Amino acid sequence: MAEVRAIRLNQFGGPEVMQLEHVTLPPPAPGEVQLRQSAIGFNFIDVYQRKGVYPLPLPTGLGHEAAGVVEAVGDGVEGFSPGDRVAYMNAGLGAYAECRNVAADRLVALPEGVSAEQAAAVLFKGMTAQYLLRRTHKVAAGEMVLIHAAAGGVGQILARWAKGLGAFVVGTAGSAAKCELARAAGCDIAIDYSRDGWVETLLAETGGRKAEVVYDSVGKDTFLQSLGLAAPFGLVVIYGAASGPAPAIEPELLNKKGCLFLTRPSVFPHNADPAIFRVNAAEMFAALGEGLIRPEIGARFALEHAGEAHRAAEARATTGAIVLEV
Repeated sequence: MAEVRAIRLNQFGGPEVMQLEHVTLPPPAPGEVQLRQSAIGFNFIDVYQRKGVYPLPLPTGLGHEAAGVVEAVGDGVEGFSPGDRVAYMNAGLGAYAECRNVAADRLVALPEGVSAEQAAAVLFKGMTAQYLLRRTHKVAAGEMVLIHAAAGGVGQILARWAKGLGAFVVGTAGSAAKCELARAAGCDIAIDYSRDGWVETLLAETGGRKAEVVYDSVGKDTFLQSLGLAAPFGLVVIYGAASGPAPAIEPELLNKKGCLFLTRPSVFPHNADPAIFRVNAAEMFAALGEGLIRPEIGARFALEHAGEAHRAAEARATTGAIVLEV
């Protein structure tokens, strides 16, 4: 048994409800590895879960991804040994910790040249981009892709990868400075959606062209506009709700907007099977190696300052990925 530091959640609420506690960590059970974590990834779903928007049984840990070094392996574990550099996502809540036990089938080995910090910055976000661009809609050269929040962690990865696939990439972001970041990430056009008339500005910039696929992680503030910016028979993908849940609509509206398709996917079902997870991760790491994904780290916070990371994210005061350091 070992005592380790971990963030625990005993009630839902603001960032202050996250408490740094010392918890007892047992040896890894059969099928598990014990991982000494070096870097922990922050994702906006952490905020939703902390607030209770996505309720969890309490008390609970928080966080879905991290990277580090294997310290011990449980019975029956094959393919991993102490000293191996690994990363994981979707291994159960509890990534906000300095050390933890993780099911071995949730792990991927880190390729040579990929640091733990880089992996923590891109794994969850890169795997999200992977299923959005290669599974939900297989982006093809010449298509127009619209990405909301294109200066964010997932948004920048989507923009650069979609551009690498030959798409015409249009992004939106919440300020002029963030639009510059979106352009640097690969957007051909970037529009400030905090300004009045941004939809008309976007259409003027594209010459009236609309998108074959719209990737919307903002939700409430952009969803109805997304429906109006999708081309006939286009696809609108709601994969987040940074401004709040997307409003309910009548299905007939999809017909009126151009016989649109609408989906609300998630990264977890796409990677629930361990074998498929590793195939998808290999595709994501290959894109990383080709420069289609860049670990854009916008802010670093110590584990004990996880609350500050949440405040910065909710205030939209950061760009790129947030990493918690152990």
